[in-house]
Amino acid sequence: DIIKIGIVDDENYKNNLIFSNSFSYLADSKNKDRLFDISYGTLSEVEKLMDDKSIIGYLVLDNEPHIYVLKNGIDESIFKYAVDEVYQASIAVQRENMDPSNISMAINSLINEKVDIVNSSNDNMSYTMIEFYSLIAMTCLYGAILSMYSLNQVLPNMTNKGKRVGVSPVSKFSLVLSSLCASFITQVIGVMLLFIYSILVLNVDFGSNLLLVILLTLVGSLSGLSLGIFVSTYFKGNEMSKLGVIIGITMAFSFLSGMMGITMKYVIDKNVPILNKINPVSMITDGLYSLYYYDTFDRFYFDILSLIVFSIILISLSFVSLRRQKYDNI
Repeated sequence: DIIKIGIVDDENYKNNLIFSNSFSYLADSKNKDRLFDISYGTLSEVEKLMDDKSIIGYLVLDNEPHIYVLKNGIDESIFKYAVDEVYQASIAVQRENMDPSNISMAINSLINEKVDIVNSSNDNMSYTMIEFYSLIAMTCLYGAILSMYSLNQVLPNMTNKGKRVGVSPVSKFSLVLSSLCASFITQVIGVMLLFIYSILVLNVDFGSNLLLVILLTLVGSLSGLSLGIFVSTYFKGNEMSKLGVIIGITMAFSFLSGMMGITMKYVIDKNVPILNKINPVSMITDGLYSLYYYDTFDRFYFDILSLIVFSIILISLSFVSLRRQKYDNI
């Protein structure tokens, strides 16, 4: 298929005749090896085209080419590869003073010789793995039950032990931190048992980055524990009602991430992307996908950072809530 892209048609692009002519050749309708359908315009014009999803991305030529895309994918990778090859080839052409009439053909030949793109998604992608990744993420969030139960033990309105803790000179921060640490240790043991069972019994393939998978799962578990502390401090009621809230939130997050249907995650990504940006289950599954399918770690580290920010926000809100809680009598 022809890939629709944009190019900022400014003086930098026009003045670099070798690059512009060569890239235009890749979009020539008379070229049987045509790769692109190019829309030229100002920066604001091509940005609007990308926002409207009329193009997959656009090119700005400064001292070197800069590419901006909406997302990662096969078309975007072809776009980047073609730009890099044309740019490198144009530098070589200028250095060697090649005959300009042969420049476009030489670059096109170079690209066609080097690029061998095979769509192996159907062979490599297992829909069962997508649902299993959601299940792993849901397990991380169910750590919220541990932290909720742990914090309930020291809340004056929940247990007799909490009443004694409430009149003791213990800081609220210490209560939150101790509950979090105790729950995290228990959760880590559970996660490790889950990985051992998954790998040795179910033969689940987590790819070649198992340590990073474990790291993501531990950070995901922290987000689940922070959710439990948040629910325990902000929601009034007995332990069973708080448990119901945690299960409801976790199942809703899991549903939106694709656990009950693999297409749901992509529907949300396409129509309401902000939901998956604040959904810890989606962050965990997205991080697992990035490790399994991509060679770079940018997306993985972004998910790690997002989970840490999510956890810090909930823990901070829980601490503020505990400090404000007052009791006339306990």
